Amino acid sequence: MRLFNETYNLLKKEIILEWRSKYAFNGVLLYIVSTVFICYISFNLNPGFKSSQGYPIVWNILFWIIMLFASVNAIAKSFMQESKARLLYYYTIARPQAIILSKTIYNAMLMGLLSILALLVYMLFFTNTVGDLFFYFITVLIGSISFSTVFTMISAIASKAGNNGTLMAILSFPVIIPVILLLIKVSKAAMDGIDRGHSYGTIGVLVAINVIVITTSLILFPFLWRD
Repeated sequence: MRLFNETYNLLKKEIILEWRSKYAFNGVLLYIVSTVFICYISFNLNPGFKSSQGYPIVWNILFWIIMLFASVNAIAKSFMQESKARLLYYYTIARPQAIILSKTIYNAMLMGLLSILALLVYMLFFTNTVGDLFFYFITVLIGSISFSTVFTMISAIASKAGNNGTLMAILSFPVIIPVILLLIKVSKAAMDGIDRGHSYGTIGVLVAINVIVITTSLILFPFLWRD
């Protein structure tokens, strides 16, 4: 119960601070809209692009590339923007598990909202070729949670190594690549309107990766926190 209360209070703090500043939300939303618009202009220079057979594949892969870099921009500063004095204050009032959980849940909520807005903007500019829109929407939400869990853990590790952005990129690469490949596979099946039953196994793997990452965060973060 104490862990739940600490996590809830820290999560509420994160939401209140973001509501007041809207720094992460507005910055990432601007990045998403501007990137989609630039891609839209670039592809319109090639009139035959939308009628080509490779359009659905490029449509899908481009969306996940945009979401990947949006996630990095939104989550990378989860711990890096915290001052040493504030971290020391957290150390006195909450357990390390509550801190990492609150950060993960907050980033998942933020990325879930941004993913929905990104999908709407993306479909506004590009022709919608999704066969199973609801299943694609579910895949996008799962992807936003996956990005949140991975990058939150890596951000916590990088913050203890002098806020090294290069270290974060190196550590996240071997974890995020399998996640991206699985998300592209599931979302492509949704675009083609393939029976959902064929994708349940892949979704199960994604859920398992998220569980492993969160469990690893809960185990490792207390040791990082002591430093």
